[in-house]
Amino acid sequence: MQKLSVLVDVQNIYYTTRQAYKSHFDYNYFWSQITQDRTMVAAYAYAIERADEKQKQFQNILRGIGFTVKLKPYIQRRDGSAKGDWDVGITVDMLEVAEESDVIVLASGDGDFDIVVNKVKEKFNTQVEVYGVPSLTADSLLKSASKFIAIDGKLLLN
Repeated sequence: MQKLSVLVDVQNIYYTTRQAYKSHFDYNYFWSQITQDRTMVAAYAYAIERADEKQKQFQNILRGIGFTVKLKPYIQRRDGSAKGDWDVGITVDMLEVAEESDVIVLASGDGDFDIVVNKVKEKFNTQVEVYGVPSLTADSLLKSASKFIAIDGKLLLN
Protein backbone atom coordinates (compact mmCIF):
# COMPACT_ATOMS: atom_id res chain seq x y z
CA MET A 1 0.00 0.00 0.00
CA GLN A 2 1.11 3.53 -0.73
CA LYS A 3 2.08 5.74 2.19
CA LEU A 4 0.00 8.93 2.10
CA SER A 5 0.24 12.39 3.61
CA VAL A 6 -2.54 14.96 3.21
CA LEU A 7 -2.26 18.74 3.52
CA VAL A 8 -5.44 20.82 3.23
CA ASP A 9 -5.38 24.60 2.88
CA VAL A 10 -8.81 25.01 4.48
CA GLN A 11 -9.20 28.73 3.72
CA ASN A 12 -8.30 28.28 0.05
CA ILE A 13 -10.67 25.34 -0.38
CA TYR A 14 -13.49 27.16 1.42
CA TYR A 15 -13.26 30.33 -0.63
CA THR A 16 -12.66 28.70 -4.02
CA THR A 17 -15.54 26.22 -3.72
CA ARG A 18 -17.82 28.98 -2.47
CA GLN A 19 -16.82 31.32 -5.29
CA ALA A 20 -16.98 28.77 -8.11
CA TYR A 21 -19.94 26.64 -6.99
CA LYS A 22 -21.66 28.44 -4.09
CA SER A 23 -21.13 25.18 -2.25
CA HIS A 24 -18.91 23.56 0.36
CA PHE A 25 -16.19 20.93 0.05
CA ASP A 26 -17.16 17.42 1.16
CA TYR A 27 -14.30 16.45 3.47
CA ASN A 28 -15.80 13.03 4.26
CA TYR A 29 -16.01 12.02 0.59
CA PHE A 30 -12.56 13.47 -0.05
CA TRP A 31 -11.12 11.37 2.81
CA SER A 32 -12.80 8.21 1.55
CA GLN A 33 -11.39 8.77 -1.94
CA ILE A 34 -7.79 9.57 -1.03
CA THR A 35 -7.37 6.85 1.60
CA GLN A 36 -8.45 3.88 -0.56
CA ASP A 37 -5.64 1.31 -0.59
CA ARG A 38 -3.31 3.75 1.16
CA THR A 39 -1.91 3.97 4.66
CA MET A 40 -1.84 7.37 6.36
CA VAL A 41 1.43 8.97 7.41
CA ALA A 42 0.04 12.42 8.29
CA ALA A 43 -3.13 14.39 7.65
CA TYR A 44 -3.15 18.11 8.37
CA ALA A 45 -5.90 20.67 7.92
CA TYR A 46 -4.65 24.25 8.20
CA ALA A 47 -7.20 26.77 9.44
CA ILE A 48 -7.50 30.20 10.99
CA GLU A 49 -8.48 30.41 14.64
CA ARG A 50 -11.45 32.61 15.34
CA ALA A 51 -13.66 32.87 18.39
CA ASP A 52 -16.56 31.46 16.40
CA GLU A 53 -18.62 28.46 17.56
CA LYS A 54 -19.37 27.27 13.99
CA GLN A 55 -15.66 27.26 13.20
CA LYS A 56 -14.91 25.24 16.33
CA GLN A 57 -17.61 22.71 15.37
CA PHE A 58 -16.19 22.46 11.85
CA GLN A 59 -12.67 21.92 13.22
CA ASN A 60 -14.01 19.14 15.47
CA ILE A 61 -15.60 17.51 12.42
CA LEU A 62 -12.21 17.60 10.68
CA ARG A 63 -10.60 16.01 13.73
CA GLY A 64 -13.31 13.33 13.74
CA ILE A 65 -12.54 12.49 10.11
CA GLY A 66 -8.88 12.00 10.97
CA PHE A 67 -7.15 15.33 10.41
CA THR A 68 -4.79 17.02 12.80
CA VAL A 69 -6.09 20.59 12.74
CA LYS A 70 -3.44 23.27 12.85
CA LEU A 71 -4.64 26.73 13.83
CA LYS A 72 -3.08 30.11 13.27
CA PRO A 73 -4.49 33.29 14.79
CA TYR A 74 -6.47 35.63 12.59
CA ILE A 75 -4.62 38.94 12.53
CA GLN A 76 -6.54 42.16 11.98
CA ARG A 77 -4.14 44.98 11.08
CA ARG A 78 -4.59 48.60 12.13
CA ASP A 79 -5.30 49.61 8.53
CA GLY A 80 -8.29 47.23 8.43
CA SER A 81 -6.62 44.54 6.32
CA ALA A 82 -6.28 41.01 7.62
CA LYS A 83 -3.72 38.24 7.49
CA GLY A 84 -4.03 34.57 8.17
CA ASP A 85 -2.41 32.26 5.66
CA TRP A 86 -0.55 29.01 6.17
CA ASP A 87 1.75 28.99 3.12
CA VAL A 88 5.00 28.69 5.08
CA GLY A 89 3.59 26.11 7.52
CA ILE A 90 2.20 23.94 4.71
CA THR A 91 5.51 24.17 2.86
CA VAL A 92 7.53 23.15 5.93
CA ASP A 93 5.21 20.25 6.70
CA MET A 94 5.26 19.05 3.09
CA LEU A 95 9.05 18.90 3.20
CA GLU A 96 8.90 17.13 6.59
CA VAL A 97 6.55 14.34 5.43
CA ALA A 98 7.89 13.94 1.89
CA GLU A 99 10.62 11.43 2.65
CA GLU A 100 8.27 9.01 4.43
CA SER A 101 5.41 9.40 1.91
CA ASP A 102 4.88 7.82 -1.49
CA VAL A 103 2.10 10.31 -2.25
CA ILE A 104 1.24 13.72 -0.89
CA VAL A 105 -2.24 15.07 -1.48
CA LEU A 106 -2.36 18.86 -1.43
CA ALA A 107 -5.80 20.45 -1.41
CA SER A 108 -5.23 24.02 -2.56
CA GLY A 109 -5.23 26.10 -5.69
CA ASP A 110 -2.51 28.45 -4.46
CA GLY A 111 0.30 28.86 -6.99
CA ASP A 112 2.78 29.64 -4.21
CA PHE A 113 3.04 25.88 -3.65
CA ASP A 114 4.43 25.09 -7.12
CA ILE A 115 8.03 25.48 -5.93
CA VAL A 116 7.71 23.06 -3.01
CA VAL A 117 5.72 20.58 -5.12
CA ASN A 118 8.52 20.52 -7.69
CA LYS A 119 11.15 20.17 -4.95
CA VAL A 120 9.31 17.25 -3.28
CA LYS A 121 8.96 15.41 -6.59
CA GLU A 122 12.60 16.02 -7.52
CA LYS A 123 14.34 15.47 -4.18
CA PHE A 124 12.20 12.71 -2.64
CA ASN A 125 10.60 11.15 -5.73
CA THR A 126 7.24 11.64 -4.01
CA GLN A 127 4.14 12.04 -6.14
CA VAL A 128 2.01 15.11 -5.41
CA GLU A 129 -1.69 14.99 -6.20
CA VAL A 130 -3.32 18.41 -6.17
CA TYR A 131 -7.03 18.86 -5.52
CA GLY A 132 -8.38 22.24 -6.56
CA VAL A 133 -11.20 24.13 -8.24
CA PRO A 134 -10.12 24.10 -11.91
CA SER A 135 -10.99 27.71 -12.71
CA LEU A 136 -9.31 28.97 -9.52
CA THR A 137 -6.17 26.83 -9.41
CA ALA A 138 -2.95 28.52 -10.52
CA ASP A 139 -1.53 27.28 -13.82
CA SER A 140 1.90 26.91 -12.21
CA LEU A 141 0.45 24.52 -9.60
CA LEU A 142 -1.41 22.55 -12.28
CA LYS A 143 1.85 22.11 -14.19
CA SER A 144 3.88 21.09 -11.14
CA ALA A 145 1.39 18.49 -9.85
CA SER A 146 1.98 14.81 -10.58
CA LYS A 147 -1.80 14.59 -10.93
CA PHE A 148 -4.57 17.18 -10.72
CA ILE A 149 -8.02 16.22 -9.43
CA ALA A 150 -10.78 18.74 -10.01
CA ILE A 151 -12.96 19.68 -7.08
CA ASP A 152 -16.45 19.44 -8.50
CA GLY A 153 -19.48 17.13 -8.46
CA LYS A 154 -19.03 14.43 -5.84
CA LEU A 155 -16.48 16.47 -3.88
CA LEU A 156 -19.12 19.10 -3.11
CA LEU A 157 -21.89 19.09 -0.52
CA ASN A 158 -25.35 19.57 -1.96
